[in-house]
Amino acid sequence: MKIQKKVWPEYFEKIISGDKTFEVRLADWECKEGDILVLEEWDPKTKDYTRRKIEKKVACIAKTKDCQFWSKEDIEKHGFQIIGIK
Repeated sequence: MKIQKKVWPEYFEKIISGDKTFEVRLADWECKEGDILVLEEWDPKTKDYTRRKIEKKVACIAKTKDCQFWSKEDIEKHGFQIIGIK
């Protein structure tokens, strides 16, 4: 399955360069090993897509509830997923 997600420019660049091989996302959606993440660069300043995108295969998934990027309510409701990509 292909899953589309937004990625901010600084993280998109790290994915393109190969320095970033994982994604940390709110676990409010399902994915599984073998799925394809279509990561689309999103500029939070312009609130628009840059038209750059990259496809990465989901290699592994680890879920947890011990991170503070999102509100406590969303964390309690969904937890997290850490997605290895290659």
